[in-house]
Amino acid sequence: MLKKGILVFVLILTVAGLCLMNIYPAQAQENTVNYTLTNLNDRDFSYQDLHGTSFAGATMWGANFQGANLQSTIITKGDFFRANLRGADFTETFADRVSFDETNLTNAIFTDAMLMSSTFRNADVTGTDFSGAMVDRYQIKLMCETASGKNPITGVATRESLGCS
Repeated sequence: MLKKGILVFVLILTVAGLCLMNIYPAQAQENTVNYTLTNLNDRDFSYQDLHGTSFAGATMWGANFQGANLQSTIITKGDFFRANLRGADFTETFADRVSFDETNLTNAIFTDAMLMSSTFRNADVTGTDFSGAMVDRYQIKLMCETASGKNPITGVATRESLGCS
C-alpha cells in the first residue's frame, strides 16, 4: 500500500513538473528586447518588428518608429513626445499613461489598444485607426477636432474609429 501511495505521489509530481515546463516557454517571446526605463531619444526603430517588447517608462522623444510593428507591446508611462509613429502598428498594445503629444500618428493602427490616461495633444491622427481602443473621452474630443482620413491598411476612417459625431 505504501509503495502504491509513493508511486502515485511521484506520478503527480512528474505530471505537474511537465505542465510547468510547458508553460514557461510558451510565455516567453523570442527576439524581444526589454527597453523598460531606458532613454531612447532620437533612436531609429523604423520598420522594425518590435512586437511583444516592453517600453514601459521609456523616454522616446523624437524617436523614429515609422512603420514599426509594436503589436502587443507594453508602453506604460512611456513618452513619445514629437516622435515619428507614422504607419506604426500598436494593435493590442497596453499603453496607459503614455504621452503621444505632438507625434506624427498618420496611418497608425491602435486597434484594441489600451490607451487610458494617455495624451494626444497636437498629435497628427490623419488616417489613424482607433477601432476598439480604450481612450479617455476628453482625448477623443480633442482628436475629433482635427481627425480626418482613412487608414490605408484597415480601411477605417479615423473619425469613425474615434466615434466622432
